[in-house]
Amino acid sequence: MYSRIRDLREDKDLSQTKMAGILGMSQTGYSKYETGENDIPTAILIKLADFHGTSVDYILNRTNIKKPYPKTLKRK
Repeated sequence: MYSRIRDLREDKDLSQTKMAGILGMSQTGYSKYETGENDIPTAILIKLADFHGTSVDYILNRTNIKKPYPKTLKRK
């Protein structure tokens, strides 16, 4: 299910160790996300989407459109 995070990481020529460092976690913890052994917390999904310039839906295979959604304004 999370093969897209591996593909996105590899597209940037990053190792799991480097990606884990960017996220502030261990390589082992990050590896478990890529293999699907552990679910990815929402906060990490958002960080990954922002870092890779895509949407959470793309990472979760809910869309094949890689382009991120436009940012919305917060309501008052």
